[in-house]
Amino acid sequence: MMNIEPAAHIKSITEYYFSVKLAEVARMNAEGKNVISLAVGAPDSMPSPETIDTLCETARRADVHAYQPYTGIPELRKAYGDWYRRIYNVALAQEEVLPLIGSKEGILHISMTFLNIGDGVLVPNPGYPTYKSVSNMLRANVIEYDLLENEGWQPDFAALEKMDLTRVKLMWVNYPNMPTGANASVGLFEKLIAFGKKHQIIICHDNPYSFILNDQPMSILSLPGAKEICIELNSLSKSHNMSGWRMGMLASNPQFVQWVLKAKSNIDSGQFKPMQLATVAALSNSSEWHAAMNGIYAERRKWAEKIMDLLECHYDKQQVGLFVWGKLKDEAPDSEAVVNDLLHNARVFITPGSIFGSNGTCFIRISLGSSIEKMKEAYERILEYKN
Repeated sequence: MMNIEPAAHIKSITEYYFSVKLAEVARMNAEGKNVISLAVGAPDSMPSPETIDTLCETARRADVHAYQPYTGIPELRKAYGDWYRRIYNVALAQEEVLPLIGSKEGILHISMTFLNIGDGVLVPNPGYPTYKSVSNMLRANVIEYDLLENEGWQPDFAALEKMDLTRVKLMWVNYPNMPTGANASVGLFEKLIAFGKKHQIIICHDNPYSFILNDQPMSILSLPGAKEICIELNSLSKSHNMSGWRMGMLASNPQFVQWVLKAKSNIDSGQFKPMQLATVAALSNSSEWHAAMNGIYAERRKWAEKIMDLLECHYDKQQVGLFVWGKLKDEAPDSEAVVNDLLHNARVFITPGSIFGSNGTCFIRISLGSSIEKMKEAYERILEYKN
């Protein structure tokens, strides 16, 4: 065989956990085992009727099938700005908004824009694995910072100040937090902005969960001076039941946005115009539509908590977002062993906290993206297995 190998940065990362594990679940289902998945954070409900109607109606037009602007159509940028003003009390000019093919892709765009080889990136532990894997692919220096239960899953700024921050360019933060469900606060955002300005570190705030089981959606950009040092990612995947649509955005000062656009415009060719127009409709969803979705999630959360109780886990009832995060009892094995045990013996798939970092090893995560009927059945399967 030819002596061909992948690049060093590909060798430094692993295939995404869910890419591997969902393939295993699919094989089990093909064998007739009918696994119930409470793992992936994907809503199972439809977008609003107005969103679907707009997509279908505009897709029939002859003038919408060409390439679109790299900055998104003006109607979409305006709609994102109106949404931020209405929900977060943040004024965004059109040049401060950049539509994205999902906020996950935005993590790559931002990282490519600001990181040289060897630059430092502050990544939360536990945290979304993509922050770390993208940094590794770009050969940046990943510097983990701890999020701990006894600190409310918030950064320890005294510990951060003791680190060597000389070449650190970016800091990834995410509130409401995934996976822990810890909520945002004005005080936390003020500390992050001050830290970023002091050390000239761009604070990258990933904000896709602020609508779900959360009475007060917040944006870090609502605080004075935030745009000078912060970039915020947002997404309609969770909040508007549009995960497969890959509709997201970033917002910041015009200079940061223009620099990110340089990277983005060399990677993709824009988004299908009917999807952009449908997103404009989605951004005008009524408060009643969102309240109805939260009512569904609140009922599902009760069953997720019942499963946590059955597994003798400790969890914070004040969590927000699309998941319930629970700590395994002291004598339990690590989370991945627990998850594999439940998958193969109870045919229920949940997420091990270990995939989010070493500080998640003793935790598990249950998604609220499955129906109450499935959650009830998952509970009964686990109960039967334990007995």
